[in-house]
Amino acid sequence: MKLDNATVLVTGANRGIGLAFAKAALARGARKVYAAARNPAGISLPGVTPLKLDVTSADDVAAAARAAADATLVINNAGIAVTGSFTSPDAEEVLRRHFETNVLGVLRVSQAFAPVLARNGGGALLNVASIASWISGPLLANYAVSKAAVWSLSNGLRNDLRAQGTQVLTLHMGFVDTDLTHGIDMPKSTPQAVVARALDALEAGADEALADEITLQVKQGLSAEPAVYLAAR
Repeated sequence: MKLDNATVLVTGANRGIGLAFAKAALARGARKVYAAARNPAGISLPGVTPLKLDVTSADDVAAAARAAADATLVINNAGIAVTGSFTSPDAEEVLRRHFETNVLGVLRVSQAFAPVLARNGGGALLNVASIASWISGPLLANYAVSKAAVWSLSNGLRNDLRAQGTQVLTLHMGFVDTDLTHGIDMPKSTPQAVVARALDALEAGADEALADEITLQVKQGLSAEPAVYLAAR
């Protein structure tokens, strides 16, 4: 799918990767960009149309699908990342929060916009997953489970939406220099670099984008012996 003349909706567009997606879509010639966030008052990027959208709210999602009925690309970027292992006393509550936003939020938005994309010629969904879809550790254990689910959900949506001509691309990457990773002392990509890789893959018609070298290595290691996901992290 080409970005030129596309109508794009980006969830979680007020900062980080979402903001970088909105900027890049405009730079690549998108006709219109809906920048969606829980509080659209925080969106100040010139050239976009702010849109109220809390992906945990079914009412918000339905309203967004009505307001952005011309969308041809939906980028499911909104997400949370709370640190903590499964041995933490609040692990169940934290995991539920991750699923509500990171997984069910993607499902809600995808379901609401699938008929919109069909009416507009097929278009595309771009779902932001992570290297954590494949490997996990105590720091972001709950986040990793949710992103593994996003990967699986995206694969299922690809099958469901193939007949209507909707491309479904899943984006995987390591740590990115955003507010979500503030305080984590690890090598990080820039949001701009990750988004460029993702949109290049989208425009090439790909189903998956691996945005950095470490993600490429991990993907290759899934079938290694021992598999990379069995290693301690």
